[in-house]
Amino acid sequence: MTAKREINTVAVMGAGTMGSGIAAHCAGKGLKVLLLDVPAKEGGRNAIAEAAKARMLEGRSPLLDDAGQAARIETGNFEDDLARVGEADLIVEAIVEDLAAKRALFEKLEAVRAEGSFLASNTSGIPLKAISAGLPARLRRDVAITHFFNPVKVMKLVELVPGEDTSAEVIAALDGFLSKRLEKGVVHAKDTVNFIANRVGCFWMLAGLAEADGLSIEEVDAAMSAPVGVPATGLFGLVDLVGLDVMGLVASNLAENLPADDPGRAYTELPAPIQAMLKRGQLGRKSGGGFYRMSRTEDGGRLRETYDYASDSWRPSRTVELPQAERDLSGLLFSDSAVGRFAWTVMGGTLLYAARLVPEISDTIVGVDRAMRWGFAWKRGPFQMLDALGPARVIARLEAEGRPLPRMLTVLKDAGADRFYRAEGAEALGPDGDWQAVS
Repeated sequence: MTAKREINTVAVMGAGTMGSGIAAHCAGKGLKVLLLDVPAKEGGRNAIAEAAKARMLEGRSPLLDDAGQAARIETGNFEDDLARVGEADLIVEAIVEDLAAKRALFEKLEAVRAEGSFLASNTSGIPLKAISAGLPARLRRDVAITHFFNPVKVMKLVELVPGEDTSAEVIAALDGFLSKRLEKGVVHAKDTVNFIANRVGCFWMLAGLAEADGLSIEEVDAAMSAPVGVPATGLFGLVDLVGLDVMGLVASNLAENLPADDPGRAYTELPAPIQAMLKRGQLGRKSGGGFYRMSRTEDGGRLRETYDYASDSWRPSRTVELPQAERDLSGLLFSDSAVGRFAWTVMGGTLLYAARLVPEISDTIVGVDRAMRWGFAWKRGPFQMLDALGPARVIARLEAEGRPLPRMLTVLKDAGADRFYRAEGAEALGPDGDWQAVS
């Protein structure tokens, strides 16, 4: 049977942060939503999903605009209500990032879903081939990764990833639904570990944690923010926001799944002082403090403090202002100061890493740039940054250092091109050295 092209009803499996965000966003766009989670031990069997729905209307930035949108969401639990997903056009799995748990749920969903419905996983990094291996052919035809970014209501990016057996018709239908009905920016990614944005972005974060020795946390964040076009949280501030526990899981996942020759393997073991933070639960904002914390002063004021992990102590945070010459991307990365050398190793290394990964993770440089802009809120993607630096200058530095050129810089050099984008951004260099229209 031909897969449905129109999606009007969505079932979301998992009422945690991501599941709630996806459910609320769909309801806000006029869709009927079924939100399920595990049965609660008290307060009624649907209490977990019901509490998640109630929270959607709370806080400074509620997930839902009004009670009318909330009325589009029905709640339930996996044991009593799983058969109801048979009414859904799209089923989105958003449970814990555990392969065995996802596979077990997929088996149950396949038994009850309607013919022609779509099945998607919101995993942030587990390859689809691992989730769907050995499962029925009908499921493998109709399944894809739809990786939303948090907060779902705000972040534009959704990475859309097919499996080996996913039909082109299913991907086309999901692309249309995500981009038109949900108004998201869709980037087509390959079924590789961490897909695009997290593959590149987590390399940047883990490299920063590993290479920061000798610099203060404030110096790192002063460099890894406005000068390179990254949000003001900086690198350590972003780790605090994400959670050190999450970064630990990301590092473990990368260590297990990265190709043997991948440069990211050098950063998959957290430095010992940071491992100690993780072990004692000093995780970031969720635990009351990580690399930064807010505390109360004796007069009732608020004090921002920084954790000095070299001395295992807290101190008042300092404001760091970089020299004028280091306040833009080129000036910073080509500076010979300690901060400049760090920036070249970490941000420069991230740009080179991205240039190595096309077409492994994406068939286009545009997909990589959009993923980083829409998923990590970078002002420019890696290839746009390389254009800003001047690819010839980057190539000359690498050759002077005796380092090999990553694939896309080799492609650019062999093509006799001086930039990755031309015609005012209307064309981008393809992985075979051809020029492709940017759509």
